[in-house]
Amino acid sequence: MSKKTVALLIAAALATSSFAQTKEKVTKTAVASQSKMDVFVNNLMKQMTLDEKIGQLNLVTPGGAVTGAVVSRDVDNKIKSGQVGGMFGITGADKIRKAQEIAVNNSRLKIPMIFGLDVIHGHRTIFPIPLGLSCSWDMPMIQQSAQIAAKEATAEGLSWVFSPMVDICRDPRWGRIAEGSGEDPYLGSQIATAMVKGYQGDDLSKNNTVMACVKHYALYGAAEAGRDYNTTDMSRVQMFQNYFPPYKAAVDAGVGSVMSAFNEVDAVPSTVNKWLLTDVLRDQWKFKGMVVTDYTSINEMIDHGMGDLQQVSAKALNAGVDMDMVGEGFLTTLKKSLNEGKVSVKQIDAACKRILEAKYKLGLFDDPYRYCDVNRAGDIFNASNRAAARDFATRSAVLLKNANNILPLKKSGTIALIGPLADSHMNMLGTWSVSGDFENTVTVLQGLQNVGGSNVKIIHAKGANISDDTAFAKKVNAFMNEIDIDKRSPDEMINEAVNAANKSDVVVAVLGESANMSGESSSLSNIDLQPSQKKLLDALKKTGKPVVLVLMNGRPMTIEEETKKADAILDTWFSGTEAGNAVADLLFGDKIPSGKLTASFPVNVGQIPVYYNHKNTGRPYVKGGPTKFKSNYLDIPNEPLFEFGYGLSYTTFSYSAVKLSAGSITKTGSIKASVTLTNTGNYDGEEIVQLYIRDMVGSVTRPVKELKGFQKVFLKKGESKEISFTITNGMLAFYDSNLKYASEPGDFKVFIGGSSATMNEAGFELK
Repeated sequence: MSKKTVALLIAAALATSSFAQTKEKVTKTAVASQSKMDVFVNNLMKQMTLDEKIGQLNLVTPGGAVTGAVVSRDVDNKIKSGQVGGMFGITGADKIRKAQEIAVNNSRLKIPMIFGLDVIHGHRTIFPIPLGLSCSWDMPMIQQSAQIAAKEATAEGLSWVFSPMVDICRDPRWGRIAEGSGEDPYLGSQIATAMVKGYQGDDLSKNNTVMACVKHYALYGAAEAGRDYNTTDMSRVQMFQNYFPPYKAAVDAGVGSVMSAFNEVDAVPSTVNKWLLTDVLRDQWKFKGMVVTDYTSINEMIDHGMGDLQQVSAKALNAGVDMDMVGEGFLTTLKKSLNEGKVSVKQIDAACKRILEAKYKLGLFDDPYRYCDVNRAGDIFNASNRAAARDFATRSAVLLKNANNILPLKKSGTIALIGPLADSHMNMLGTWSVSGDFENTVTVLQGLQNVGGSNVKIIHAKGANISDDTAFAKKVNAFMNEIDIDKRSPDEMINEAVNAANKSDVVVAVLGESANMSGESSSLSNIDLQPSQKKLLDALKKTGKPVVLVLMNGRPMTIEEETKKADAILDTWFSGTEAGNAVADLLFGDKIPSGKLTASFPVNVGQIPVYYNHKNTGRPYVKGGPTKFKSNYLDIPNEPLFEFGYGLSYTTFSYSAVKLSAGSITKTGSIKASVTLTNTGNYDGEEIVQLYIRDMVGSVTRPVKELKGFQKVFLKKGESKEISFTITNGMLAFYDSNLKYASEPGDFKVFIGGSSATMNEAGFELK
């Protein structure tokens, strides 16, 4: 054996030894920390009365971020008497400090409260809605968005955020699709992990990290008919295979809390579902954190038909709920239920302990005012955060059409900027931006002026109302006047827009939804553009001028007609604080679109649910083949208008055929699948290369494709690069009818391309 080989072996041994020692040290530290927390919490609980323990299970709101009909009353006195464990709905380091002082200075045991809020896509600096962020397929960026949100939230006294929402959704009629990451469990799991890590960092006790709360557990995104709060019903195979993975990914990432959902699962509402909250979440997935209900969801079990308030409160505690949001069912009934033997002291203690542990991990027992530093105002809505918001928005937009390369626009000539959303500060932030300030947003008109330069002339006209329906507008405008119905007649506004278009070189029409036409309690049966906007687009098309449609929306919409009429379509979702600047960056080509859809756009609502990873039937439809006695529609295609993974760029990309390093693998082996990607266009740009796998034969039916990997690749024009994926046995596993998760030997296909529609494939065998 050579001296060099010996030296290498010694170095390897030392490295292994060092790694083992480091690992052992980390393990010992974690155990010691856990032991220290156990001693502290157990000692504290020995001093607590039953009423004080139950008080820790009570989460109240004095107002603010209200998502139900109930607001807590007599909050100050309840805090003083130890009847409140946490609060939400208030922000500001000074305000939260004053509330915390009531608990620390006036309650018997001086137990600090935890303060939370719905921080969904940014806090003061608002980023694109989560569905938009997901279209970036950019995990570092998404993690950074959560980090910035945590930094801003903690600078205002908060230590807990009700995010991420990871509900898989295949029905865009459901308004809350805007808050999630679309239809795919693999991508949704990656995003759930990134969000949890972004919020929580590596140390919850730091004053710039927050405890995340994954929601809504479980299956909320599958509400029947896309109607919010509605029933959910599916097989357990479907649950585990397609809907549970993002929740589990959040748990595996160490999420500190979980929120129960409004819907039922297996005919038992989630909030009182022991199988869901204990058997799966705690026993199978080993979740150690706390479970909080959604807003008054314990009380709502009464209307579900699960009993009176005392009964449903006992059922919720028995199921595994720790904290009752706003409803105060625990506070007012648990003591009686204990006396009647319907709950046990052990269960109350377990719930109380988990809440106290969360506060301990957040460092609140060391310093109740850790998050109340008024000197951190500079962390909020600063230039750096706004620059990030602008960048994130450009990476989240999806170019759906670009006929004749009309985009990017030249920074010269005359642009007619038309539409009810072209200069609407009110609608730039989108749904669930409770701490955002719409007055500080950048509109598209402002963005075009900022980016276009002095050689661009912009003629602006509103053109139409978002909707002319006053009854509909009243429902949407529950919180703010988002649908502003002009005093002028629709014809007057359209004539003004047509005159502007006739004087221009190109028309940019900014159309879509108002901010709260999507989001909670914003389900729609018709997801077309409103008739007022359709009429406007028709009139603009008739001018003969090129029309660029900038779409602002919180969901996939049915835009088949608009796709035919517009020369280009850029879906910007609701882009947040810097929306207008980001849209202008994209329209003028300062930034190149790279987003890809994470939820399919249906041709019309009759297609719903439409999603890429569907099953085959015994009579599968083949595009271009015979249609009789096949699983198809007579009036529309089976395929969506725009499929999952779809998105264009100002440049173009070509893919070579898929190459495999071997024709088969074993369960302990792997193979490499690769393509050569080439930028064949005239711009430098990014492509999201997607890997899909199909299991050809299984003990249960398998989808036609499943996303199993992706890479974001930047290429200069003319550049080529080999892109490789390593396929392992773990990527081939699935849940069978006994909920066993494993792979099965047989034939597989691998697809690599720019969307889920790719047919660039190769085959291999698992032996």
